[in-house]
Amino acid sequence: MTTLRVAIIHYWLLHMRGGEKVLESLCKLFPQADIFTHVYDANGVSAAIRSHTVHTTAISKLPAAHKLYRSYLPLMPFALESIDLSGYDLVISSEAGPAKGVIAPPDAPHICYCHSPMRYLWDQYHLYKSGAGRLARLTMPILTPGLRQWDVTSAARVDQFVANSMHVQKRINKYWRRDARVVYPPVAVEDFSPAPLSEREDFYLWAGELVGYKRPDIMIDAFNRMGKRLLVIGGPEKTRQTLAAKARANITFLGTVPFADLKSHMARCKALVFPGEEDFGIVPVEVMASGRPVIAYGRGGATETVRDGETGLLFDDQSVEGLIDAIERFERSGLADADPQAIAAHTGRFSEQNFLAGMTEVLAQYGAMPEISPDQIRRTPQ
Repeated sequence: MTTLRVAIIHYWLLHMRGGEKVLESLCKLFPQADIFTHVYDANGVSAAIRSHTVHTTAISKLPAAHKLYRSYLPLMPFALESIDLSGYDLVISSEAGPAKGVIAPPDAPHICYCHSPMRYLWDQYHLYKSGAGRLARLTMPILTPGLRQWDVTSAARVDQFVANSMHVQKRINKYWRRDARVVYPPVAVEDFSPAPLSEREDFYLWAGELVGYKRPDIMIDAFNRMGKRLLVIGGPEKTRQTLAAKARANITFLGTVPFADLKSHMARCKALVFPGEEDFGIVPVEVMASGRPVIAYGRGGATETVRDGETGLLFDDQSVEGLIDAIERFERSGLADADPQAIAAHTGRFSEQNFLAGMTEVLAQYGAMPEISPDQIRRTPQ
């Protein structure tokens, strides 16, 4: 059988986050694939990604590109369309920033795995604009209409969209007028394990990036009022310091912690607090794989991963008062004493094996069979 020449397009490669975990899994299906991205830091990604040939666009040659890459967003359409994909048999784009806008050869299927249409162009434009610096606030209204037009136009170049959740599936249809199949992203559920209820401790947990749309501000204000114990894991450092300055003594900021410590905190917390709206949300799945429930805002991916009243509690009012009410209802519900093994069992549907099997089915529709089948892939625990 002839080996396909495969090009995988990823927006930028500087860290290992949810999108990069998806890329890593796609690389397992196609070990010989070439990767194209705007900027690349080999030290920030896994050995599995580093084992591939990685090409960067012209964006990487611009001043301070590794720090200012988002500022070069208006130039990214030109950079993507300049990528020469001649000779490739299959193109897979990984889209959350601009990636799908490449021009694939006529006979090469283009499959786009979409984590999210660019939030800062569409539904969260005003949130990002209000939190941007002075120069960005001035230029965004000028540049964004053209970027939106290109974003919609480039969506027509994709043969098949795959969404990471039904929430994203709806947004793809809303903004690009395209249908998409849902394949949930790979979560390393096997790396987490429940602890006995006797080891549960009296603290709530936040884990993840402290960024505006995840609403850590609501969480800090709510726990300041309630006085309940909260552990906060994650950064960036600047935001952590800002939030810590207004937090009371019942709130502890741990910053970035080793993976073993993260797993321990997840397995021993009363519950994860998740007040933001996510496209999918990997952290809630990891906490449930650790046997603990999730208190989540009832919008976005959490409505697909959290079973309300069984593996956690969903709330509708995204405010300080709404979060306080949700935590009080959680404590009355008895969910804190739910069977950890039963909660963890729910997360199997979000495993890497399920992701690989779903993507293989999508690719098979275009006659593009992976070099390695999902059954041959075995994960290496973190």
